[in-house]
Amino acid sequence: MPKQNRVTPEGQIIATAARGTFMGNRGILHNAQQEIVKPFAHKAWIICLLSFKGRRRALMQPRNYTELFFLDEATALAAGHRPCFECRRAAAEAFREAWLAGNPQFNLGESVKVKQMDEVLHAERLTKARYIKDRKKRTFTAVLNRLPDGTFVLWQERPYLVWEDVLLPWTPTGYEAPIGRPKSGEGVVLTPPSTVAALAHGYRPVLHASAFF
Repeated sequence: MPKQNRVTPEGQIIATAARGTFMGNRGILHNAQQEIVKPFAHKAWIICLLSFKGRRRALMQPRNYTELFFLDEATALAAGHRPCFECRRAAAEAFREAWLAGNPQFNLGESVKVKQMDEVLHAERLTKARYIKDRKKRTFTAVLNRLPDGTFVLWQERPYLVWEDVLLPWTPTGYEAPIGRPKSGEGVVLTPPSTVAALAHGYRPVLHASAFF
């Protein structure tokens, strides 16, 4: 039976037999029965390589972080993650540069610490609630034809990836046949606003092979 460790663009953690192309970490989210019991344990939500320096892990072990998986990097960004500075250093530096360029309102400067970025991203990820488990994904609305490539939107009750002049419908196994991007109207944006700004300033996420129709 598949483990509940696959993350959707809407931030849900689901069970599916489909394999992802990136791994992620939000801390220890599972119990002794390998059930997800909370959405996060710390503010550093990262996107990692599936393989790094030959390290091997048994999934969902006691007292070890919960290994999460994503269809691709755009999916992980939509869920609120950012590139890891250890296993994806070049991508992390590129993301930080684009993120700073796109978010001058935070006045963080070039010497910004990754913890400061995580504080901003964390405020954008989830709504507030008395209990952590009750927090929901935070979204906002925007004009569809002004969103940068790599953004995820909720359109007609499904998550879609914005890419060039089309919207790509997301599934756990890959993207389905694209539809034309509407030339007017607003959509619900799943990707956090500061990450959308980073995408608008040149960060290019790695996409699943099915995106190249």
